[in-house]
Amino acid sequence: MGLQKIFVFLFLFIMCYRANSSMVKLVIGGYEDIVIAINPTVTENVKIIENIQEMVNEATGYLYKATKQRLFIRNVKILIPLTWTKRSNYTKTKTETYDKADIIIANPFLKYGDEPYTLQYGGCGEQGKYIHLTPDFMIHNGLSNTFGPRGRVFVHEWAHLRWGVFDEYNKEVPFYIAGNGAVEATRCSLNIRGKNIIQQCVGASCTIGMCSVDPITGLYEDGCSFVLDKNQLTQESIMYSQALPSVSDFCDATTHNIEAPTLQNRMCNLRSTWEVIMNSTDIKSTPPSSNPSVPAPPTFSLLQPSDRVVTLVLDVSGSMATYNRIRRLYQAAEVFLIQIIELHSYVGIVQFSDTVSVTSNLVQIVNDDSRQTLKNLLPKTAQGGTDICLGIQTGFQVNLQHDGSSYGSEIILVTAGEDNYDTSLCFNDIKVSGAIVHTIALGPTASSALEDITKMTGGLQFFATDNAAMNGLVDAFSGISSGSEEISKQAIQLESTGLNLAPNQCLNGTVYIDNTVGNDTFFLVTWQMAVPAINLQNPKGKIYTAANFVTDPRSSRLPIPGTAERGPWHYSLCNQYLENQVIGIIVNSKAADANVPPITVNAHINRDINQFPNPIVVYASVSQGFLPVKGAKVTATIEPATGSAVTLELLDNGAGADIVKNDGVYSRYFTAFTTNGRYNLKVQAESKQNRSRLAFPWSRALYVPGYIENGVVDMNPPNPVISDDDIAIDLGAFSRTASGGSFLVTSVPPDPQPDIYKPGRISDLKATIEESAIVLSWTATGDDLDQGIASRYDLRMSNSLKDLRDNFENSTSVDISSLTPQQAGSSETFTFVPENIVITNGTILYFALIAFDKVPQKSDLSNIAQAALLIPSTPEPTTEPTTTPSPTPPLSKTIGPKVKLYKMNITHQALIICSAVIIISITISVTVCFWCSKKKKRNPEMYF
Repeated sequence: MGLQKIFVFLFLFIMCYRANSSMVKLVIGGYEDIVIAINPTVTENVKIIENIQEMVNEATGYLYKATKQRLFIRNVKILIPLTWTKRSNYTKTKTETYDKADIIIANPFLKYGDEPYTLQYGGCGEQGKYIHLTPDFMIHNGLSNTFGPRGRVFVHEWAHLRWGVFDEYNKEVPFYIAGNGAVEATRCSLNIRGKNIIQQCVGASCTIGMCSVDPITGLYEDGCSFVLDKNQLTQESIMYSQALPSVSDFCDATTHNIEAPTLQNRMCNLRSTWEVIMNSTDIKSTPPSSNPSVPAPPTFSLLQPSDRVVTLVLDVSGSMATYNRIRRLYQAAEVFLIQIIELHSYVGIVQFSDTVSVTSNLVQIVNDDSRQTLKNLLPKTAQGGTDICLGIQTGFQVNLQHDGSSYGSEIILVTAGEDNYDTSLCFNDIKVSGAIVHTIALGPTASSALEDITKMTGGLQFFATDNAAMNGLVDAFSGISSGSEEISKQAIQLESTGLNLAPNQCLNGTVYIDNTVGNDTFFLVTWQMAVPAINLQNPKGKIYTAANFVTDPRSSRLPIPGTAERGPWHYSLCNQYLENQVIGIIVNSKAADANVPPITVNAHINRDINQFPNPIVVYASVSQGFLPVKGAKVTATIEPATGSAVTLELLDNGAGADIVKNDGVYSRYFTAFTTNGRYNLKVQAESKQNRSRLAFPWSRALYVPGYIENGVVDMNPPNPVISDDDIAIDLGAFSRTASGGSFLVTSVPPDPQPDIYKPGRISDLKATIEESAIVLSWTATGDDLDQGIASRYDLRMSNSLKDLRDNFENSTSVDISSLTPQQAGSSETFTFVPENIVITNGTILYFALIAFDKVPQKSDLSNIAQAALLIPSTPEPTTEPTTTPSPTPPLSKTIGPKVKLYKMNITHQALIICSAVIIISITISVTVCFWCSKKKKRNPEMYF
């Protein structure tokens, strides 16, 4: 099936999810304001709503028991699509939107069908972004056989989302060699029983048998599954298999399997899931209850959004008259009105200083004329003081014009100066309005109350400096799209850049129109003093000049009718003015096909307010629909309120701040804090050499292959598999930019600081045995976290994993002085022959290392890597096949839905074979004798 057909079938109108903070609150052990949102592309089915309620009701009791009678679910908001039928029991949304939902119900991933999963960006103990469940998972009860009851699945995924723990299985490494030499299934706890079974299917006919051993790895063959006994005694662990009826707890320090090659062990330094959860604010703030029953059942609110209603509340005080701010506001708001705001939305305009005026009541965007009408009403002059409350309250009044309620409406507040009044006086009005307030702080002195306003309303927060070349104000307006609209209807920013050009200097570049975009493409050129010379060449060689652009004060725009030509568009913008001026270019476009999701980039940081010297983690998620895009070049630009911007390449290498390689999430630490105040984040993603490809998400629920009950194997249908070739294709050249909003930094000292950041922890150490040598590989860490070059490594080894973890300094040292550390992010390899150790069959060694910088400060201990040599031997007789160091060869049998699986003793096999040979020999002898006797009677003389 072609890629486009697959997308048409599975990704119809799929929405991208923008990473935003959850609105969930924990009050006396009860979670409140959990938002479960149904994607507007999902076919209307009230059964989904009913089953959401049933799932949550089941989950709250399971959660309460799993957290030792601490936590439960008090209330849930179910966000119903605008496209579904309106009903009397649906109420209007307030600040709830699809893009801020904690759980989304949306079409499945291409490869993984209906597997639930949680999108996690951060490290151990850090909250995830959202849980993704599919409509089929919510509708069809039969899927509980493969994933477990919905309520239990919810708790498993909630642990990912809320507490930042990881799975205790590993689909890539389902078996490992334990310290005692046994081959074990990757799991927690080891008390979980099962058998190692392989199932092979041709059409509807399947055969199963016991797994054989790969003579090279010493592990079970590919395709082998650890099939669980359905009746277990152990209660751990929810992060391994919540589907088992007996499982109701997380693995703790006493039951945790530190040897298993799980992401939990790698990311959390061998700590159990319960140890991590116990360290969370949720648990620390909630003592256990003596009541064994959940305090109260959850309540539900059914919410449905209305038409998008937005009022621009624009500061025109005296602070806007400096640094060319009012002109830049005009340019940025123009982009929003002409290109960003969706068709059929309602828009009003309010301008304020120490007085206020309604420039435009609500106008519905129905065509280009309504957009132009609003654009012509944008303010062009500024004077007076600043009264933010007056502007916001007037904006609410404009929003009331739609249906008499401000619930779910939006305010875009742009302001540059300190409030001359007490902004907190209107906080209560803001809270009860039910409106979302997005804020754009312009310049270094904008009111400090803006972050409070966005936090209480769930709005977005942006910051634009007075450096016009950064296009910060335009980027902020471009980042405020609908939180509940189909991605195919939203404008995608392809390019946003600018330069301060001397006379006759040019800004040259290339923007790519890839196959996923091209409709409503819009080129905007901005300047300060005079129209530059414009040369824009499309992929077919057609030239557009300034004469082809529509010119307004300080900007020229060029809309491309229909679908823009695919490929590179080269531009050259040259300053013809006699003095320096800032010239910029912004390019937006929309999806070329409503059935094929466009490539998008979404950027954010791990916290909105940061206290020095804590590092910030910068994330950028590049995806097409729900499929990650790997292989892109992603660059972040972080700009402080004063001073120069810092450029940082983000990496998807599974090292440093990045937790998983090739998952489409590009990450890096940021530590270059130069001043207190706001910082602006902007991200650019591009692929110019056709190296970017679609990938698969890494975190997903365990598909249970089957169960064994009373000796009977009951296998589930094999999990559908789609080859990587179906989607891992070149995406071609593309370019994207996006604002990641702003963050606030405090406690930065005025004087230069010494080296305070240690090297980052190495988390991807691997070890193998090659003949008599040990080969180690890892990703280089840096001098400061994941940047720069470390000074040296300290490598140690042990035959005990626990000893190496707990007593690293006294473990056997390995001389690694010959290895000079490379730049952070580089691949390191070190090969050596261990002294005083003869590598033989059964050798198991463990390795770990730390890095030092020049101070010297040392990194945290790396993950622990195992190197093992295990050559399979003749298996011992057994009647209870579990994971063993020497499993027996498979015994296959054609099966129906259920099969009694027998494992034959090797002695019995030999007896049967020998008996068969003897019987066959006797039969042949008798036959020959009989034939010879008959011949003799017929012709006796021939034998003499």
